[in-house]
Amino acid sequence: MRRRRSCWSPISVTHLLAVYVERQFSGWQVDGNYDRLGERTLRLPRGSTISTDDHLGKSIYPDIVVHQRDIPNNLLAIELRKDGNHQLLEHDQRKLQALTDPNVWFAYAIGVLLIVGQGGVSLSEVYAGGVIDSTASRWFAERLDAGGLAGKHDNGAQH
Repeated sequence: MRRRRSCWSPISVTHLLAVYVERQFSGWQVDGNYDRLGERTLRLPRGSTISTDDHLGKSIYPDIVVHQRDIPNNLLAIELRKDGNHQLLEHDQRKLQALTDPNVWFAYAIGVLLIVGQGGVSLSEVYAGGVIDSTASRWFAERLDAGGLAGKHDNGAQH
């Protein structure tokens, strides 16, 4: 049996989401795959157990960031995954834990993980202070559902 390929790519969805997010945050810059903070690179502290996005094992590249580049002021980091992605989910979860860790110099106030399938968002998590914020995650999932953006997860349960 031939397997059907999905007709959308995570890169195109990430771009469309970034354009939408940019409209919501006047006075902020929205960038994709951003690894800089002024002249500095977003690098993890030594001894970090977080997997990285570069071949040197030091830098991380959030899919979408909302920030003020010149200050620096980091508000929101978004990681977007396609449903069925074979890379470990833990990679993106740990990345958001690191990006929102208040003990790193470039910490983002909020991190959001979205897993997207053709039916909508099948999983969302909100991070703050280096951990999943379950209250904010539930609130965000309810907003996605109310907006008609929530999809079904593999087990049929909405998240």
